[in-house]
Amino acid sequence: MGTLLVRPPGHRRDVALRPAATAMVWIGEGHPHETIAVPGVALGENDVLVAVEMSTICGSDVHTVQGRRSAPVPLVLGHESVGRVIAMGDAGAVAVDGTPVRIGDRVVWSVTISCGTCDRCTRGLPQKCRTLGKYGHDRIGVHGDLSGAFGTHVQVRAGTAIVRVPESLPASVLAPASCATATAWAAVARAARDHDLEGAAVRIHGAGLVGLSAAAIAVEHGATVEVLDPAPARIALAAGFGASRIDRDPDIVIEASGHAVSDAVAGVGTGGTVVLVGSVFPAEPVPLDAESIVRRLVTVTGVHNYTGAELAEAVGFLAGRGRAYPFADAVGEVRQLAAIDEAIAAASAPGAPLRIGLVPGR
Repeated sequence: MGTLLVRPPGHRRDVALRPAATAMVWIGEGHPHETIAVPGVALGENDVLVAVEMSTICGSDVHTVQGRRSAPVPLVLGHESVGRVIAMGDAGAVAVDGTPVRIGDRVVWSVTISCGTCDRCTRGLPQKCRTLGKYGHDRIGVHGDLSGAFGTHVQVRAGTAIVRVPESLPASVLAPASCATATAWAAVARAARDHDLEGAAVRIHGAGLVGLSAAAIAVEHGATVEVLDPAPARIALAAGFGASRIDRDPDIVIEASGHAVSDAVAGVGTGGTVVLVGSVFPAEPVPLDAESIVRRLVTVTGVHNYTGAELAEAVGFLAGRGRAYPFADAVGEVRQLAAIDEAIAAASAPGAPLRIGLVPGR
């Protein structure tokens, strides 16, 4: 009788890349990115290798490069991408909808990597996993070098929520889905746990892509939405995402800028809900008028990142009713990946577009 050969648990599949993948490595504030070549990867049993179609520069990437957020170096930044599956580990991977991921699938994926078994994951908080990993946030080397979006490829690890996306949607719509759109969906969904969105009055502070996305999502669920922002050009954009004016104290306030927390809490109506989603960088503590919150029966809650289901729902929105809104225009410029330093400088300049896209040179 023959011998059955079984690969040991934890076996990794070596995948050679010809030409080699490249990744743009950030080595610290004040230094340009360095390009590294990655001639191959070792895929875990449930890992997926994705060739990047487009990545976009998020505000958090800009904050990191400017030294406003701490980050381990060396680091491949970036966590907003769309791409195509080109290789998988021996056991394959499963998408959020429960179907197998296949070679050739066009996908987006969560910014977070979760174990799925800790107390937080089992409570429905995978984005706060006890052993959390994050694309574009973790030092290279521990889990390979293709660990962020600013490269030609990304090694999507087991524990990542993967969502198949339509071929018909532009990359400029899909790349930001795994941060801005999914976060906005999670913020609106959190508010909807307390209030019926049909007929609700919603105020959003911040007309960045999270705030504008939240406006469109809330409008499509029957709310009247106003968006506040100190930049007139951003306010002008808000109308295209369904914003108008509300005629009463808001039932829901979504603070998406990180700069208007006090105004958000002070301005919500009695019995209202304030969702804080923009406070993701160090800032001065905000005074809290506890008596006012208590007497007005106000709920204040925070949203950070999202679940895999919320990413899938955000993509479904973009593929459906979201087509009525100018999401494709959010990426105002597209540059080559090799020009990443100039692109990040442009993204931080006054009057910058909502997003700048990066595409690998072919």
